[in-house]
Amino acid sequence: MKKIIALVFIVLSLHGNAQNSKGIFSKDPIINLENWQKQKVYFGFFLGFNSYNFKIDYKTVGPDIQADNSMGFNVGLVTDLRLQEYINLRFEPGLYYATRVLHYPNFASKNDAIRDINSTYINFPLLLKFSSLRTGNIRPYLLGGVSANLNLSGNAKSLDDNLEQRFRVKSWTTNYELGFGIDIFSEYFIFSPSIRGSFGIGDELIRDKDPNSPWTGNIESMKSRAVLINFTFH
Repeated sequence: MKKIIALVFIVLSLHGNAQNSKGIFSKDPIINLENWQKQKVYFGFFLGFNSYNFKIDYKTVGPDIQADNSMGFNVGLVTDLRLQEYINLRFEPGLYYATRVLHYPNFASKNDAIRDINSTYINFPLLLKFSSLRTGNIRPYLLGGVSANLNLSGNAKSLDDNLEQRFRVKSWTTNYELGFGIDIFSEYFIFSPSIRGSFGIGDELIRDKDPNSPWTGNIESMKSRAVLINFTFH
């Protein structure tokens, strides 16, 4: 994480033309990569971090399940197709690693009360990028679209359930995603920090064999929620 933050500050401090001392954020900057946005297709990669949690709806009112989340990391590729001057279609397949801990009430034993959920997602988002007018070497944009997640750590095929301390979720989930970012044009590449939310559409919990299970019996639906922060390089 420290390396990522350091890299961000280094990129933001780049100057468009050292000889003229007119950097990216100066009042009258040298215009970098002026024809880049006219390309039909271009590629890049991203790295970043995430914060995943659960939105849990219950069948009956009772003590809530408490969820703790920690920071995870993201890495992936970007393919960008220019549809018109201000609209692009983006495909950003990536690997997302996330950790969550569920604390169940009314259990005396720690082994029963706590479930550690380590998720390794392969994320397949298809997004529309709506860009504003470019001002110098800066171009803000909005992102929105849908995504499908393959959870490699969901235990979906396991025959064991919470009675054997095995928490299970579905392998495939779908989401909608919304966010914003900014393209920063340097002399040799484009740096694009962005932040977006990912919201699960369908229930992803696999119930225990016992319909009255204290771990899953009272859950109407469980959906992932995430904040994704990516640093993209083109």
